[in-house]
Order: sequence, then structure tokens, then C-alpha cells
Amino acid sequence: MHHSEWCGGNESLMKASFRFAPDILRRLGEELNPSLDHGVIELVKNAHDADATRCTVSLENVSSPGGTIRVTDDGDGMTAEEIVGQFLLLGRSAKSRSYRSRSGRHLAGSKGLGRLAAMRAGQRAVLITRPRVEPDAEYRLSLDWNAFENVESVDDVELQVEHRRRAEGAGSGTEIVVERLSSSVDKRDVKRLARALLLLSDPFAENPSDFRTHLNASEFRDLTDLVRRKYFDDAEYVLELSISRAGEASAFVLDWKGDALFEATHEDLRQNSQPYMCPKSQFDLWVFILDSKRFQTRSSSLTDVRTWLGEFGGVALYVNDIRVPPYGDAGNDWLEMNLRRTRSPEERPSTNTAIGRVRVWDDQRQLVAKTDRSGIIDSREFSELRYAAMDALDWMARRRLELAERRRRTKRASKQRSSSRAQEDVEAAIDRVRNEIGEPANLAQSFESYVAARDREVERMREEVQLYRTLSTAGISAATFAHESVGGPLKILSDALPSLERRLGSYWESLPRKLAEPLHLIRFGMESLGALGTSTLSLVERDKRRRGRVEMHEVAKGVAEAYRPFVEAHDAQLELHLEDAADPCLQGSIAAVESIIVNLLTNSLVAIPKSARSPRLVRLMTAIEGDELALSVSDTGSGIAEHSVDEIWLPGVTSSPQGSGLGLTIVKDTVTDLGGTAEVAANGELGGATFVIRLPILRME
Repeated sequence: MHHSEWCGGNESLMKASFRFAPDILRRLGEELNPSLDHGVIELVKNAHDADATRCTVSLENVSSPGGTIRVTDDGDGMTAEEIVGQFLLLGRSAKSRSYRSRSGRHLAGSKGLGRLAAMRAGQRAVLITRPRVEPDAEYRLSLDWNAFENVESVDDVELQVEHRRRAEGAGSGTEIVVERLSSSVDKRDVKRLARALLLLSDPFAENPSDFRTHLNASEFRDLTDLVRRKYFDDAEYVLELSISRAGEASAFVLDWKGDALFEATHEDLRQNSQPYMCPKSQFDLWVFILDSKRFQTRSSSLTDVRTWLGEFGGVALYVNDIRVPPYGDAGNDWLEMNLRRTRSPEERPSTNTAIGRVRVWDDQRQLVAKTDRSGIIDSREFSELRYAAMDALDWMARRRLELAERRRRTKRASKQRSSSRAQEDVEAAIDRVRNEIGEPANLAQSFESYVAARDREVERMREEVQLYRTLSTAGISAATFAHESVGGPLKILSDALPSLERRLGSYWESLPRKLAEPLHLIRFGMESLGALGTSTLSLVERDKRRRGRVEMHEVAKGVAEAYRPFVEAHDAQLELHLEDAADPCLQGSIAAVESIIVNLLTNSLVAIPKSARSPRLVRLMTAIEGDELALSVSDTGSGIAEHSVDEIWLPGVTSSPQGSGLGLTIVKDTVTDLGGTAEVAANGELGGATFVIRLPILRME
């Protein structure tokens, strides 16, 4: 109780008020801003909010404890009343009552605790301020933190604001000096501080802020040079996402010339088409392809760009023109760029190959900073902002994958045509030689030998490609089976074995029912695991990769039989409807056909649990259509909703958190190699997706 006073009347009351122990000051200093850069940045933000145009930070003798930090600005300064009523009023500041400064700047903070935490870094802090509204006045306040150690409450220490006459010619502004630092400052601390100061007010903006910071240190000069270079013109492409105040989004991807490659509407970005519930925002990302050949014609070197990205790469967050750490700091991948690149590396940027910023105009203060300045409170508005940026990154990856796939298929077809034309040209040349000088010795035979050798090499390469696809298919299958085993056969075994150990005696004959039942369960589990091993190993048998006549129905029956236990584990049925006509054959490999069917069945097994349709059913059908075999796989699953029917064939595109996104890509590539076509209906005859594969078959003699 403080300044207690008894009040008269029928009932006696004692007036009281909160008081704070000095330990609160220590905890504010240690816990709110645990690092040098966080603490100093809070003082610099105060300069920004005071309408300063320049703020300078000086580090004096900080290589060992006892040094000094000096923060000086040319802002509005403070009157004596503002020092007492705002600067010394903890937890509340002018920012709590207004969102903008005198000149209209958005204020950088709202709690008024940051300055105290920063000043606690030393044993003594001195405030010297010259208010703009009092041209002749200067005020000084000293804070000796040792004075608070032996008192009961912080208000037991009397503070004095000293009034002085301002020196002639001295302008308005504030200087805060933190003396006798408790710990030393090493080069890494200085570099972090330099980076934080440089990035505070978005130095990469088209119209940089009129607020400038400076650090008297060589590290700052080095990083300043990097900032000024701005290698944006060397970016391979740029992503631009805009979110309106109404939550409507649109996006573009531009190439290095500034031409639009892709354009997205709100519906292209957000699956449910609902508005993003976040403030007006802009996300810009410059993506680099760090390849030495690409930089041979660039004005800058690959080494320079790597160094630049190493210092400033990643995506920083700016709210009302002021950066919010730690977003974009080293190791802070708040948009999950690296994680998503790991899951699907093709055509995705990382924090090492891209630099970007998310700018937010938050007039209503929907994004609230945490008290310890460790970021933004994880509110709905902040989550929606992250989702919007990540949706844009996913959309860009899908569009770039489509482009890469078209290039790859065109290149493959072009090479095949070029090879055929080259062979025809050589054969024509041989014919001309024959006509002119007769049959050259061994010329035609030599060329035939070359063609045969080339065909063998092509065949070996085809087998290698098929091996890699088969291994991918086997990996997908093994992952699926393993996932199912955890909740199925392995769980059954783990439950049954302890029971068996407790109950099994020395007699194996005439086991009672309570012992026979666990054995039955174990046997069932073992059979399921055996099917898993058999089907997985079957996919990688070498003979299956050899090209020749493939009996389609025999392959379909074999895969269906191997998969049946796992379909049943999903409480589903597998129907096999094969054309009654003679078994159709095609030219290819068993492994190629198996990879198609296995991946389509796996896709159905993933989709079925997502739907409430009953009964659960997977249907594999074949039909002969002229010179083609139509193979279809349908299910009662959830269908295709999260991606378009064109996007699902792209590598890495998947609706399953455990999925690789490679299965349907393997299907598409394999079907193309076999000379066929693949199509899909998002919701087919059974309600779920229906895939139809058409393959050329050999004419039946």
C-alpha cells in the first residue's frame, strides 16, 4: 500500500495503489530485449516516431564490459511534461493514444516498454532532449540503476528532470546514452545490429523512407554498400501479390525483362474463394537462379549476388513502413519456403535464392506486436497474411512446373524427330553414293552396325529411366504400405503378442479358444506383411523392365491381387472388370504398365478415407476401343477438388500431407512413353475421380 489514508464514515476504508519492486526493472531489461540489436532498435524506433530524419548509433569501447552506446536523433525532442507523463510512464506512451506522428508517420510501437529495456543494458542511462516547441530549452535526466537495488519500491527513488539553456545553434532532438554496459559486444552482435538498422525502414523500396539510420562501425559501411548495389535486375523472375482492403488478392509473375509470365485472380490463389481476413498488403519476391552460365552475360558476378543474398535473403515483414523482426532474419523461414522446397524441389525458391518483403498497411492495428518484440501475435489476421503469401508461392510453383513440363515434353519430342531426320539424311547420302560410284565396301553394313549400337544404347537408357521410375513407384508403394501397417498389421501384432506371452503354456496341441484367437490375428498380420514385401519386391524385378509384348490383363490381375489386402484394410472392395475379348497386348515393359496401375490404385486408397460414400469401392476396368486399350480406375473417394485436373500431373502437387506428388507424374510420363494418353474426370461414375489411360495395342492376328 502506498500513501495510505483512512476515510471517515460508518465504514473505514484505507486507500491503496499498486507499487512495483525494483526487480521488475531488471526483468524488463533481461527478458524483453535479450540481445543488443533488439534493444537498440527500440530506441531507434522512438527516434522514428519523433519525426527524426536521421538517427545515429555509436558504440564506444564495447569490446569489453563497461562500454557505452549512444543513440542520437534530430527529431522533435520532449518537454519536461512529456518526460514525466510519457517517457517515465511505463507500459503507456503517446502511441497508445494516436496511430500517427506529427508529420503523419505510422508509429512503430504501442507499449512504451522497449526504451526501458534497452537502457537497462548498462548501469547508467542519461537522457538529453531538446524539444522542438521550446527552442531555447534542453532537459536532462539521469537514471542510475544501482539506486534501485536497495529500495522497497521503484517510486522510492526520486528522479529529477534538469532544465538547461540550450546551446546556441543546437537543433531539436534527443540523445540517449547507455553507460557501463554489463557485457561486451562482439563482431557478430555489431553485424546483427548493422543489418537491423539498415533494414528497419525498407531500403529496397522504390521510394525509400525519409528516415535514415547510421551506425559508426565498419560492419555498417560494408552492409550499406551491399544494400546500395541492389541486384534486383539479375533476378530470373519476380512474384507480385496484392491484397486489397477487402481481402481480394491478385498476383503476377514477371520475367527478367518485366514481361508477365503468369497472372492469377483471387480464385486462382485461394481454393475456397473467401477473402483474406488481413490488412491491405503487398508481397514482392525476387527469385534468382544461381547458375554460372546464366551470369556470363550479366553485369554482376555470381559471387556478388550470392554474398548479397547471404546477407539479405529471405522475406522481411514491414508493417506501416517499419520492419518487424524476426521475420526474414537468418533461420527464420516464416513462409516455409525451405520446407516446401525440400518436399518438392523443382521450380521452388528458397531463402538462399530469393529476397522479398511483405508490406502491410495496417491503419486499424490488426497486427499486434508481442510484448517481448519477438514478432506478431499469432492472430487470425496474421495467419491469413501468411496463408496469402504461401498460397501465392504455391500458385507460382504450379505455373512454373507446367511451363517446365511443356518444355521437357517438347524437347523430348524434338529430339526424337531430329534423330529420325538424321538417320534419314544418312541413308539418303548412302543411296547417293551408291548411285554415283557404286556400292562402297562395307559402308551400308557399317552404318547398320552404328544404328544397331545406337539403338542398344537408347534401350539401355530407356531401361535406366524405367528403373528410376520403378524405384519411385516402389518407394511410393512402400511408404503407403508402411503407413497402413502402422495402424493395421503391426498394431495387430503388437496387441496380440503380449496376450500370447501371458497365456501360452507348454502345450501347442488343442489350444483353447482364448489362445487360438491371438494366433489367428498374428497369422493374419503376417500374411498382410508378406503381401507387402512380395508386392514391393515384385515391382523391381529386372525381367519386368525388358521391352516386349505385355499381356495387359495378366498384369492388371497380378497388381489387383497384390493390392487387395490393402484395399480391404480400408474397409473397401476392389472390383476387376476386364474386357472378355482375347487378352490385349502392347509393346512395352511389364514394369511400365505396373507403375501406371499401382500409382492409380494408390491414388484411390488415399482418396477413399476422405469421403463418406458407402460402400467404399475401387473399380479397375479395361475396354478395347479399336486399336487402343482403355484402362480406367474409379473410386468412391473425395474426387479432385484442391487442384485442377491439369495441375495434378505436375511433380510435387498432392492433396495428401504424406504424399510425394510424384505418382501421377510417373503415370503421365510412362503413358506418354508408351504412345498413349491420360485423362481424368474430377468426379466420375462412382463419385470420386476416374482416370482413363488409353494405350495402343498390338493387332490381334
